[in-house]
Amino acid sequence: QVQLVESGGGLVQAGGSLRLSCVLSGGRFSIYAMGWFRKAPGKEREFVGVINWSGVSTFFADSVKGRFTISRDNAKNTVWLQMNSLKPEDTAIYYCAADQRGSGQYLWRNSGPEYWGQGTQVAVSS
Repeated sequence: QVQLVESGGGLVQAGGSLRLSCVLSGGRFSIYAMGWFRKAPGKEREFVGVINWSGVSTFFADSVKGRFTISRDNAKNTVWLQMNSLKPEDTAIYYCAADQRGSGQYLWRNSGPEYWGQGTQVAVSS
C-alpha cells in the first residue's frame, strides 16, 4: 500500500521561501513520477508541477514557473517542492502525488495521479 506523507508547510511572508517534503512508503519510489497539487479555499484543485522518475524532467503550471522547483532523491524515497518568491495567492493546502504511469502532462493535468498524500498547509501573508 503506497503512502505519501508531506511535511514542511507553515506561515511565511510574501517574498519568502518554503520547502515541502514528501516521503513515499510501501512502494518502489524510483518507478514513480512525483508531483504536487494545491487547493486554495473556494477554488478547485490546481496542478503545480511534476518530476519524472529519474529527476531529469520537470514541468510546472504557468502560475509557479520560475518560482518553484521540484527535486527528488530516489535513495531517500523523498521529493521536495522548493517554493521561492511566495505570494499570498500561493496560500493553499499542498498535496504530494505519485503515479507509476509517468509524468505525462495529460495524466497530471487532467486524469489525475494514482496516489495522494494528506496535504500540508501553506499560508503566505501579505
